[in-house]
Amino acid sequence: MEHRTAQRLDRHGAESLLAARGTELDVLLDAATACRDEGLRRAGRPGIITYSRKVFIPLTTLCRDRCHYCVFVDTPTQLARAHKPLFMSAEQVLTVARRGAALGCKEALFTLGDRPEARWPAARTWLDENGYTSTLDYVAAMARLVRDETGLLPHLNPGVLTLDELRALRPTAPSMGMMLETTSRRLFEEPGMVHYGSPDKDPDVRLRVIEDAGVARVPFTTGILVGIGETLRDRAESLIAIREAHERHGHIQEVIVQNFRAKPRTAMQDAPDADLLDYVATVAVARMVLGPDARIQVPPNLSDPDEFDLLVRAGADDWGGVSPLTADHVNPERPWPQVDDLSDRTTALGYRLRERLTVHPEYLRAATTWLDDEVVPATRALAGDDGLAVTDGDTLDERAKAEAPSRAHAGRRPIRRLIERAASDPASLDDQEWVGLLESDGPALEELAETADQLRQFTVGEAVSIVVNRNVSSSLFRAALAEEPDTYDAAALAMIAHDASELGASEICVQGKVGPYEAPEAYLDIARTIRTAAPDIHLHAFRPADVDDFARRAGLTLETACEAVRDAGVGTVPGTGVKILSERVRRRIAPDDLDIERWVEVISAAHRSGLRSTSVMFYGHVETASERIAHLRRLIAVQTDTGGFTEFVPIPLPGHGVPLVPGRAALDEHRAVFAVARLMLSASIPHIQVPWTRVGDETVQALLRSGADDLGGTLLDGRVLPRSGAEHGQQMTIARAKQITRGLFRPLRIRTTDYRGALGGDA
Repeated sequence: MEHRTAQRLDRHGAESLLAARGTELDVLLDAATACRDEGLRRAGRPGIITYSRKVFIPLTTLCRDRCHYCVFVDTPTQLARAHKPLFMSAEQVLTVARRGAALGCKEALFTLGDRPEARWPAARTWLDENGYTSTLDYVAAMARLVRDETGLLPHLNPGVLTLDELRALRPTAPSMGMMLETTSRRLFEEPGMVHYGSPDKDPDVRLRVIEDAGVARVPFTTGILVGIGETLRDRAESLIAIREAHERHGHIQEVIVQNFRAKPRTAMQDAPDADLLDYVATVAVARMVLGPDARIQVPPNLSDPDEFDLLVRAGADDWGGVSPLTADHVNPERPWPQVDDLSDRTTALGYRLRERLTVHPEYLRAATTWLDDEVVPATRALAGDDGLAVTDGDTLDERAKAEAPSRAHAGRRPIRRLIERAASDPASLDDQEWVGLLESDGPALEELAETADQLRQFTVGEAVSIVVNRNVSSSLFRAALAEEPDTYDAAALAMIAHDASELGASEICVQGKVGPYEAPEAYLDIARTIRTAAPDIHLHAFRPADVDDFARRAGLTLETACEAVRDAGVGTVPGTGVKILSERVRRRIAPDDLDIERWVEVISAAHRSGLRSTSVMFYGHVETASERIAHLRRLIAVQTDTGGFTEFVPIPLPGHGVPLVPGRAALDEHRAVFAVARLMLSASIPHIQVPWTRVGDETVQALLRSGADDLGGTLLDGRVLPRSGAEHGQQMTIARAKQITRGLFRPLRIRTTDYRGALGGDA
């Protein structure tokens, strides 16, 4: 693990380069690119940028520190008010790990607060009652449990550790980590600074941990945080300190250069985010200080995709951990990019994306030095010949599908075991078992809803999301202005779109077949008019029935029709126009809907053309419990094939309200549907939306406690032709939405239509 650099920078040189701008910055970026590319050639993987496919396990959000920028940490009182546990249970840990393993993840990132029992008596009591001497003792037990039961490789971030503690944890995980953040004593010692009052943020303490990790022969991840009030000198000294520790021990497998992002409800909520050029220059200087053989990581969810080019030019060669299942619980306002999107972006920059393990290849090749014998078999099982991750996933999938781990389920009641299986291994349940859960009542329903809500919490996170949008009915469009009430022409539609944009909407939702006397090209005219009048608006338009109507009337194939609406400006499509994916039900309740197979054909064609969609289920009428389960299974099958669904919306059919279980309360009917949806769909369709237009606010809150995480759209009426929307007169104002989420002690987040970004963080 020899550390080499063509030109050794001292603190003064590094500090000077950190201030580079203009032509000087371009020269620095070119040098950083060349340095990184040389290192990749030395490593035998030229042109490769890596990432780790992971699940994030927030073992506890209790902590003894008080960092001024952190939203990860809770107090025992806050957890009690939000009905959240002090620590994740073994069953909850395994549920998340198994779900991740089934999605091809290979890393289990254990993140938690520092030594919570040192500050909180409730944490000490929980540990005593559950038979653990300390939080670190529990970390070790859960790391072994996850590794042995699922095959995932733990990466431990438990905070400050002593040398003995590092040695004790080494047999449980192939790698560990702790951010240095900064060597600035001012930020630690001065009142009001970000680390004041946080004993574990003492730079000397953190440097000692990094040093001891080298002594203990632990492959270690560390890094710096940019934009928390540190000076350029602080940054330079921090990078030099990391280099010197690595030169003594050779153990620092990657260095994260992380940009500060202000978070609401923190002491630093009004502080500016790290300046982009400051950040890019710091990445480049990290490359030049640490040399070609270092692995420099930049978290992709903390930067806009348009900034990736600068970060790669600055010498980054690793995107870090990216999860297909769990939120970034430390930065919950910043969703992970889709791995396919990240791969496409990386390719466009001239590099190839490869998955790695939590321990980097150089350390695996020298396993006798760097890995404890206990972790070597599990690590080698997931490594290819080049030390990066195997790509077939077979080894992990087989372990992940084990129905009942002996330690986690021993002594459980049958209904509890069934619920836990549904949470950790949903594919193992047959239809009748799912029907049994859907028909739960009384204490069983309470357990079901609680488990679904905990799964939501530990996967997509605590935020409740909403998109600011307006509805427009395409059935009311007229190419020539008519005297019919509420109809509109292209000029009026442009005014509607412009008005929605001015009111802060990021989406316009358009649904409905155009009138029979309108040309089929009216669909395209609607899309082009909206996108021209409001180019920043996302257009969520045209149900499968609408696309089918356009294709048939225009004489187009489905593929061509989907491409045409996409090219006209449609970004996503509503997956509505179906009640239950059953021909029996369709013929009885909605005979004018598309045939079921045609609906599936259209929605799949839309997905393949790049148009993602919502998915729905209208329930509470003539359908059976088995038909509900079959509906969910069909959605999973489509998602497996296309990956195009963004969310699932269970909707009680208006005017019916037929209980599935006679005598069960209406609220419990809804809770059972939402809980089962979360458990069945979590690994394939991550977001569950509450149809607030169909239920009252108290029911909305209950469903957000039963696995749901989204409120859909605000449905602004607007100031222009408000009655042109299908659900006019019903608005979910941001103030009303905040009132709902405030009662749950959960943040409200304004999102984009496709959940790939947050607009302005928390509302």
